Amino acid sequence: MRMGVRFALDLGSVRIGVARCDASGTLASPHAVWQVTDNQNLFAQVQEVLSEYEPLEIVVGLPTDMRGEQGVAAQAVRARAIELHQQFPDTVWRLVDERLTTAAARKQLAASGYSTRTDRALIDAASAVILLEDTLEAERRQGVAPGEVVQ
Repeated sequence: MRMGVRFALDLGSVRIGVARCDASGTLASPHAVWQVTDNQNLFAQVQEVLSEYEPLEIVVGLPTDMRGEQGVAAQAVRARAIELHQQFPDTVWRLVDERLTTAAARKQLAASGYSTRTDRALIDAASAVILLEDTLEAERRQGVAPGEVVQ
């Protein structure tokens, strides 16, 4: 397992759920939910994270359908990940399949008594945590980081 803080972004059209892990890659936790109005706003949020935490990489959830195919939403996320890589080329950006993370987050929050209708920001943050936990677990099991590095 590689050492270093990692971040995960669950890119949505309205909000971005953000999670981070400790330097040992053991514990993932919610970091923030960003309301992003434009790319400049997003770039400012990312720059703040990069400056403060110097992460090993940033994982971006790629919305893949149950057959493993990538539709319009995945193309939009891929395009945004490429923009982020171009803006911050010294940072490793990794696209990782986020299949079922939102459903799992909704289920966990509902079981804890939260409303999945009114607490959408919590769902976004929880989805990012699940994405990061899944990514860390896959790296522990396989010995290599999952997903694809954005070029």
